[in-house]
Amino acid sequence: MIIYRNRPNLTIGFHGCDEFVRNELVNNPNTVKKSQETYDWLGNGFYVWENNYERAFQWAKDKLKRGTLKTPSVLGVVYLLDYCLDFTDSEFIEVLSNYYELLKADLMVSGKTLPRNKNLHQDHYHDLVLRELDCAVIEYLHQKIEEKMNQDMAKNGFSHLTPFDTVRGVFTEGGPAFEGAGIQLKSHIQVCIRNLNCIKGFFIPRQEVSFSE
Repeated sequence: MIIYRNRPNLTIGFHGCDEFVRNELVNNPNTVKKSQETYDWLGNGFYVWENNYERAFQWAKDKLKRGTLKTPSVLGVVYLLDYCLDFTDSEFIEVLSNYYELLKADLMVSGKTLPRNKNLHQDHYHDLVLRELDCAVIEYLHQKIEEKMNQDMAKNGFSHLTPFDTVRGVFTEGGPAFEGAGIQLKSHIQVCIRNLNCIKGFFIPRQEVSFSE
C-alpha cells in the first residue's frame, strides 16, 4: 500500500573498504561516491551491508586477496531507507519484472541483446557475482521513472511519481551452511543508497566491552 512505502527509521549498515577510505569518509563525509559499475547487484549507488559488520569485513578482506585494497576495514553508516525499492516486498518484485519486459522489448527493437548475470569464475555453487542483467533492469527502471517525471513536469508543472532513494535486496550465496541446509553461508541483506542525503553520518565501529569495565 502506498501509505506504507516510505521507511522513516534510522538504520545502521556497514561498508567494507580500505582503511584510508574509511578514515576519509569519517573526517570528510561529503566526499562519498556512488559505485557505477555495470555489474552492481542493485544498480548504481553507495552500498552497505544491513547491520552486518562481519560480512562487510569479509568483503574487504576478499578485496585484499584480489589486490584491490591495502588495509581491510569497515565503515559504519547511519542512514534512512526512505522511499525504498525493496525487493523483500512482492509489490516491487512485480514492478521490476514489468520493467524487465519493457527493457527486453526496447533492446529487441534496436537489435541488441540483454546482458547476462554470470560468475566471476567457475565455482561449485554457481554464485552469480557479476549481476549485469539485474543492474541493467534496475537502472532502466530508474531511468524510465525519471523520464516520465520530466515529461509530467514539462506538461503539468508537477508529477505524481517519486524517484527511489534506496534499493534493498536479500541475497543467498556461498553454498549451504551445513549438509542439506537451506541456509546459505553468505546470506545477507544489501542496500544501495541512491540519494546520498539518506546517509546521516559515518562512524568507526567500536569494539564491545564488558559492563564491568
